[in-house]
Amino acid sequence: MDFTPSAHATAIAERTRAFIDTEVIPLEGQVSGEDGISAEQLAALRAKARAAGIYAPQLPAALGGLGLDLLECCPVFEAAGRSLFGPLVLNCAAPDEGNMHVLHLVATPEQHARYLQPLAEGQVRSCFAMTEPAPGAGADPTMIRTSAERHGSDWVINGHKWYATGADGAAFFIVMARTNPDVPAAEGCTLFLVDAGTPGMRLARRVEGLTIASPGGHCELFFEDCVVPASQVLGEVGQGFKLTQLRLGPARLTHCMRWLGVAQRALDLAAARALERDAFGTKLARHEAVQWMLADSDIELHAGRLMIQQAAWLLAQGNEARRETAICKVFVSEAVNRVIDRAVQICGSLGISGDLPLADFYREARAFRIYDGPSEVHRMVIARGLLRQLSGKKI
Repeated sequence: MDFTPSAHATAIAERTRAFIDTEVIPLEGQVSGEDGISAEQLAALRAKARAAGIYAPQLPAALGGLGLDLLECCPVFEAAGRSLFGPLVLNCAAPDEGNMHVLHLVATPEQHARYLQPLAEGQVRSCFAMTEPAPGAGADPTMIRTSAERHGSDWVINGHKWYATGADGAAFFIVMARTNPDVPAAEGCTLFLVDAGTPGMRLARRVEGLTIASPGGHCELFFEDCVVPASQVLGEVGQGFKLTQLRLGPARLTHCMRWLGVAQRALDLAAARALERDAFGTKLARHEAVQWMLADSDIELHAGRLMIQQAAWLLAQGNEARRETAICKVFVSEAVNRVIDRAVQICGSLGISGDLPLADFYREARAFRIYDGPSEVHRMVIARGLLRQLSGKKI
């Protein structure tokens, strides 16, 4: 395995870091409102990103992107992640990035033109609606209760979703629904493309929580006799779980890549503070307790980076890499939280103030241990695979 980034990817990563540092980070303290960044600000920054040759690194050139493969995306996504707004500016942020991935793989030509092209161009936003409040599907997606019944040439969707990221203002929604209750959920669910404003789909509220403001928020949705034509099925009927895994495998890694950028910036801020702050007769950087915190963070980021690269390499070889992506998701999500926590501790009162972005990082990073599968579920999957390998039996 050679994880050395190509010269092309390295150049894009360097341009991306420079762009984030000079164009995006200076605006962090100026954004406000329920979306965190206005449509006008985002459009202006995306125009600059295109001019800088860093827009949509993960998309093929035919869709206006840079055509990087998953391994090449590693340093670029990390550089974009230095600001919580960076991936959004480059149009490689969740949920749009994952939605573009699955649309590119399975959308019909008509769906490609209607949904993928404008999403890739940054003209619209999208939403992936799968999670449901109890007693529906959360960490256990087999508990999905939202249903879709065939009525002639149409499907009628009924159900309740929440934490649908980006829903408020999204142009369309990819909705997971149970289409065959007589078979296991893994075989009986289907993805549907639902346009905003479709009768029967209702956005009830933005679910307020710990995370910072972001475009579209995290919303609660109701589907009440929501009729969509059969042409709105994404992929094939009954392929919902398969396509979701196709989406979530790489998406878990791209989440990890972006969050490494946040954590690396947190470490950089902590190290800079340790070098300038005097306490107890010397610089913080000279105190062993601080040095050990910095070292532990550097070690964890290095390990996480290598895990991500190896999993990306396996996916590029055609391997499903479920074990490796699960390991990445657990390790990186927890390491990122520890790195940011140490950075806050080193910076002290400045760390919890609004004068540094660490408080925002801290709030936002906590959710990373929950979405795309909580750590406990991934540990269960990893352990079951290990035990099956040793015993030859399904656990």
